[in-house]
Amino acid sequence: MLDRTIAPDGSLQTGASDAHGERVIGRPTVYVYEAPVRICHWVNALAIVVLMVSGYFIGTPLPSVGGEASAHFLMGYIRFTHFAAGQILAVFFLARVLWAFVGNHHSRQIFYVPVHRVQFWKEVLHEIRWYAFLEREPKMYVGHNPLAQTAMFTGFTLFVAFMIITGFALYSEGTGIDSWQHRLFGWVFAIWPNSQDVHTWHHLGMWALVTFVMVHIYAAIREDIMSRQSIISSMVSGERQFRE
Repeated sequence: MLDRTIAPDGSLQTGASDAHGERVIGRPTVYVYEAPVRICHWVNALAIVVLMVSGYFIGTPLPSVGGEASAHFLMGYIRFTHFAAGQILAVFFLARVLWAFVGNHHSRQIFYVPVHRVQFWKEVLHEIRWYAFLEREPKMYVGHNPLAQTAMFTGFTLFVAFMIITGFALYSEGTGIDSWQHRLFGWVFAIWPNSQDVHTWHHLGMWALVTFVMVHIYAAIREDIMSRQSIISSMVSGERQFRE
């Protein structure tokens, strides 16, 4: 009989059974996500939710109300909330990028996809079959599995970067051409000279993120239940636990 154990390099291996030939039942754990990674994850998650809700109302404003305009600043508050959450997201996204250079190798997974590795794509195919209920047993990964790594890179890293860039470009229209926002992000209007085009792509990006968040939450809960390894609690404690 064999039992799964965690090797020093963080990979999942097999080890011998006990002296009686019985499986050694245990719950091996490995420290995966460092504190800065977890903090950035939850701050960014909250910021994205606030941005989605406030962005929806900016794109689909509330009906007008009667009375003095000075007594009805609701849309102003919504826009302020959107701008504040956007700047918080930008700061913590940048912090997450910087930590990828100094953190462990798990902190770098969401910033690249090893497209040159044939084995990686074979494992992606296996994960697709696993999520489609075509595989009976999951493979164990200490960090993100290959499909999750691909999804995080495309659905989170690239999409969030796109939303930050287009968001600050739109914000620069209010701050003016002398602002740092326009100096850093004004080039976006060289690609889309019509400001409404930038608004449209920014709005579509919001719905892409909404879709990603729903799939991300579903996949995390599903894996926590079906793959016999902790997923959601890993982003709280930092430890991945493998259950027999």
